[in-house]
Amino acid sequence: MMRSLWTAASGMTAQQLHIDTIANNLANVYTTGYKKDRLEFQTLLYQTMQRATLDEADNGRPVNLQVGLGVRPSATTKIFTQGNAETTNNPLDFLIEGDGFFVVDRSNDMLGVEETVYTRDGSFKLSITDDEATLVTSDGYRVLDSEGEPIVIPANIPTSQISVDASGLISYPDPDSEDGEFIYLDNPIGLVQFPNVQGLESVGGNFYKETLASGEPLAEIDGDLGSYSRIMQKCLEMSNVNVAEEMVDMIVAQRAFELNSKAIITSDDMLQIANNLKS
Repeated sequence: MMRSLWTAASGMTAQQLHIDTIANNLANVYTTGYKKDRLEFQTLLYQTMQRATLDEADNGRPVNLQVGLGVRPSATTKIFTQGNAETTNNPLDFLIEGDGFFVVDRSNDMLGVEETVYTRDGSFKLSITDDEATLVTSDGYRVLDSEGEPIVIPANIPTSQISVDASGLISYPDPDSEDGEFIYLDNPIGLVQFPNVQGLESVGGNFYKETLASGEPLAEIDGDLGSYSRIMQKCLEMSNVNVAEEMVDMIVAQRAFELNSKAIITSDDMLQIANNLKS
């Protein structure tokens, strides 16, 4: 059997996954805080038919005679470049300028599961129970402060009066003050960074999970980092997907898939010619 059949088949499989990755990027072009994926490839094993040698007995061979056996996808890499800022004028929309992540408690008390996840999506809401309002995500998961506690404000404070500074410290007017004084929460909105953001695991819902490869989260408030993030209120970070680049990559991947299929057709034609040889 000709090697080219299997080699070209591996190329078609790899380009099919490439198209899947591009399609996912394009599908999330309007997803808040989405970071594009890039598929990486590696060559498969090489078959060495003759090795290079300096043996004078056979006059030496300065180069190897090898043939490759195809390609395989090796990894999908997240590109964590900053997305464009979009002004929403919503007091509960926050944009992170920098490398930080919001900390979200995704625990399930009914199932007894404790889980902390991280996100760049700052489109938050208020969940009101009794006389308290808790800052939550669109799915109702609690956003945590720098001490790992839920962010709670009085339920009678209008969202239009909530202010957040660049460090994430939340304040609101004191309803009992006649001098326009403000009340500040004890801790700012929690922001963390990771030693290796490429090692984070995407778990859907705009969330990431810590892994051994990503390293443990480093709280920005501890002051041990080289750079720090800023929070911008009434703004959201949009997807960093560039539609033009994705369309060009799609065309290249489509052509590569087509060329590999033609390599299979050519190999099949050559096998047919060999089978039709007559003595």
